[in-house]
Amino acid sequence: MQNLTLTWQSAGGAAVALYGGAYAASRVRRTSLSALLREAGTLLALFALWQLVGHLSVMSADHALDRASWVHRTELAIGLPDEASWQAAITPYPVLVKLANYYYAVMHFAVMLAVLLWVFLRHRERYAWVRNTVVITTAVCLLVQFIPVAPPRMLPQNGFVDVAAEYGQSVYGGAVGGVVVADQLSAMPSVHVAWCVLAAVAVVRLSSSRLRWAMVLHPVLTVAVVVVTANHFWSDGIVAVVILLLAYAVQAVVARRRGRASVDTEVRPRRTAADQPQQGNPVEQANQPQQVT
Repeated sequence: MQNLTLTWQSAGGAAVALYGGAYAASRVRRTSLSALLREAGTLLALFALWQLVGHLSVMSADHALDRASWVHRTELAIGLPDEASWQAAITPYPVLVKLANYYYAVMHFAVMLAVLLWVFLRHRERYAWVRNTVVITTAVCLLVQFIPVAPPRMLPQNGFVDVAAEYGQSVYGGAVGGVVVADQLSAMPSVHVAWCVLAAVAVVRLSSSRLRWAMVLHPVLTVAVVVVTANHFWSDGIVAVVILLLAYAVQAVVARRRGRASVDTEVRPRRTAADQPQQGNPVEQANQPQQVT
């Protein structure tokens, strides 16, 4: 089972095609279609960059395993629950394991895509906020992922099992056209967790429906899934959420500064030469009748 069966080359090519379609639509004044194609191209370009960085970050598997062991030891030392015990609790139930593997492979990208499309169609004025958050969060996660960290499933000596490989559901075990679809050493931070929290926040903030709170189940399920499938540590999700909060903070600061600039412009408008008082001929001014007060 492949993760959308997209290499960075195919995702990048699709992004270029979508940008081309957006340009063509803009030429025939199909503004909405052009915007939709452009945003879809941006999302695929991000996905292509994610895949590419994953390949570039694979520098040393030995160090990646060492870092993963250090993360696990540190978590246990500070009192976080052992991920291996969580996984052991569901391994006796094959149906739950298979559902968890499927959720991990599919739902992070599918839900993020659905949320972005919903915001674009129903809340266009807030789309830039959601889109920019996705871009900033993903970009920072990719920068961190240049330092390879192995996932827990690569540490069988610590009690972890690669349940996806065991059931033939691994998104990392195959290739398309001889190219590995996704790397296996980008566990820190978890883009899965970052995206699911981002999607839930967007729906809760923008929707007026009472059912919007059901979206909170998505990050809860995702965190549980990435742990029991041994694809991420708790720390991977914690770091991802911190990065997401930083992305929100950056946008809030930028929005505040833009708002202050707008207020300053309204209070103290720039005066042009046309706004300056005209200096007339002194003789003419002297001959003008004076107003009696």
